[in-house]
Amino acid sequence: MRSTIHKKRIFFSCPMDCDEKYDSIQEKLNMVRTIDGFDDPLDGVMEHLDSDLPENGWDTMGPLPVPSWLGPKPGSKDHSKITTENFISFIDNNGCKDIAHQVDQLVSNQILPDIPCLIGIDHSLTGGVYSALSRHYGRENLSLIIIDSHTDAVPMSVLAGAIQYDMEVNPSSVHDSNDPFLYNRPDSYNASSFVHSLIIDKQVDPKNLYIIGVSDYPEKKFMRIKDPRIKKYTNAYVNLKHKGLTIITKKECKLNPQKIKNFLKKISTPYVYVSIDMDIGANNALDGVRFRNWKGLNESQIYKLADAVADIFSNSIQLAGIDICEIDPRRAGAITPSGKDRTYEIAANLIKRIAFNPERDNHFPSD
Repeated sequence: MRSTIHKKRIFFSCPMDCDEKYDSIQEKLNMVRTIDGFDDPLDGVMEHLDSDLPENGWDTMGPLPVPSWLGPKPGSKDHSKITTENFISFIDNNGCKDIAHQVDQLVSNQILPDIPCLIGIDHSLTGGVYSALSRHYGRENLSLIIIDSHTDAVPMSVLAGAIQYDMEVNPSSVHDSNDPFLYNRPDSYNASSFVHSLIIDKQVDPKNLYIIGVSDYPEKKFMRIKDPRIKKYTNAYVNLKHKGLTIITKKECKLNPQKIKNFLKKISTPYVYVSIDMDIGANNALDGVRFRNWKGLNESQIYKLADAVADIFSNSIQLAGIDICEIDPRRAGAITPSGKDRTYEIAANLIKRIAFNPERDNHFPSD
């Protein structure tokens, strides 16, 4: 294998947005298209990247195309397809997995042995890149670091049961009992379950899996609830830890950042893949993401987290690939009364810090 320092970072995208939530669908149907903003998040990120990147260290191959109705800004000709039923059918019939497989094939056939750098929307596409790298380097030689407000490792039926319980007992529940997301859903591969699939399919060793910054880890009080739906939900997290997976909550990131460094020191595989869900900064550092149900970290905290990850790379531990996902091109970079959203800029800064290490110290000033 060539060392990281002699490999190019190859940027590509896959602007699939199959979010079936009501607000997302209404945004797409009511959107006024303008010349401002980007349809593909790759363009928004590269606007803040290319002039700063080391020469000859990177290249871009553009997007993996998806059907126009699955894009973030579908045109009027697709409006008849923009329905909850169509998106649910796509997800429940493993449409996310089909496109993740296309990502897998693109990485395998057109990028490796260079370093894939995916700029995407739906986080399930991470599984496509990772599966290609897992075959290429060997499962035992590859660790996975995910920075995310959500664990993305709970089967759909288990998550739906927990939400149904919340609606029954919580008068302030934010969930809608009429949401079809909550009923009779199969355990498909999607943005909230792809990590579970990677584990079940033995593509990742849980002992080499680190999920950092999560806000959805059950509080201790939930562990005492006897309702079988909540038991299944909490047991899903307990079982992950029993298998050796490392979960670090957002609260721990804020109160004990040294804990992150201590856990990452345990990494012994020669290659590491880094996946960043930009909702890690939702409602705080940025707003241009699909899911904003948790308040994320501020910009300084996000960079400290990225630097802790970047510090693990050395001659013995190399970057296998990186992705930035869950960017919402309808919101990212938007100008509001509070100022211009900085999702694209912050995403670019994260790439500089992680994907161009050790060049980072020579080319990019610290913030």
